[in-house]
Amino acid sequence: MKVLYIHQYFRTPDEGGAIRSYYLAKGMVDNGIEVELITSHNKKYEEVKNVEGIKVHYLPVFYDNTLGFVKRLKAFYKFMRLARKKARAIKNIDVCYATSTPLTIGISAMRIKKELQIPYYFEVRDMWPEAPVQMGVIKSKWLKLYLERLEKKVYQNADKIVALSPGIKEQIASRQPSKVIEVIPNMSDIDFFKPEPKDPELEEYFNVKGKTVVSYFGAIGLANHLEYLLAAANASLKANLQVEFLIIGMGSQTERLKYLVKHFDLTNVRFFKFQNKHNLKRLLNVTDAAYVSFARKPILETNSPNKFFDALASGKLIITNTKGWVKDICEQSSCGFYYDPNKPEDFVKNLEPFIHNKEQLIDFQLNSRKVGETQFSKSAQIEKLLAILK
Repeated sequence: MKVLYIHQYFRTPDEGGAIRSYYLAKGMVDNGIEVELITSHNKKYEEVKNVEGIKVHYLPVFYDNTLGFVKRLKAFYKFMRLARKKARAIKNIDVCYATSTPLTIGISAMRIKKELQIPYYFEVRDMWPEAPVQMGVIKSKWLKLYLERLEKKVYQNADKIVALSPGIKEQIASRQPSKVIEVIPNMSDIDFFKPEPKDPELEEYFNVKGKTVVSYFGAIGLANHLEYLLAAANASLKANLQVEFLIIGMGSQTERLKYLVKHFDLTNVRFFKFQNKHNLKRLLNVTDAAYVSFARKPILETNSPNKFFDALASGKLIITNTKGWVKDICEQSSCGFYYDPNKPEDFVKNLEPFIHNKEQLIDFQLNSRKVGETQFSKSAQIEKLLAILK
């Protein structure tokens, strides 16, 4: 069997970021499936690499999450056009597995299906265009209507649909009730990330010795609304809590957040550049709790954030400021807590017991690891994909 995998933002562990497609493609290869993957890079030329048995075609499409909306759209459509052209040059494809975002990936898949007479499976990572509509990024009624029609067409023409969360499945089912939708969430790499005692040398290096460490790692964009984290840090300072907040990542809001930290003299907040998987592991070693943050928009409650799954595998207390399925898991499995981000004093109230009672912190951290092992292990999600392909 040969699978054409399309993902505009494919990343490897050495590069860091969202590496779901690496896991899934590698899982297919390890099970005897030939995989050719089409993606993009910021170089000015096309390149082909063998990534652990995955034949990866890198197309020259510049993209950065600091780009404005119009420039992002141009990058999406350029990749759509080049991906379709590249697919025509690849022989003997049995199925196309296309993962969003952006939604334009679905257009590529539809056209490839028509031209090459092959089925496509569409993986939905978040609800697009509903997410940017609720965030106020898409304001034009005409554009919203056009994108909604496009979304409907992509779903209708997909031979199978894969959702990354139960909430996403519900959203798609409300639009396409006749479609069979499978759920394959993001995964916890329980082999790479493991609970481990804090390394004194790393505590010294990151200057967090004797402090409770709350880390946010991932995208720093409008949808993440890390102003909530800064408000929690400010409340912690006022309460004289020995808590250090580490923000690891990059995005369009980074400089603005740095300005706010300086302006409000938040001495307990520090920023670190985007890290690959190996360096992230070092930061997680000194971390007690992982912070999952989204703006208070209903559609964002359906998201399947990578940081959540890495934190589970590492055995960290989970703190979330958004309702939805992540909140449900935290509460049902006693691995974390939700607080109202508009009431930062609630953050202090919920965190204090874990600062003063280390046994309670350890219990919740062990529960996190258990959730990662039993519900979201990498091997289990790959098995789900293989079953769908068969």
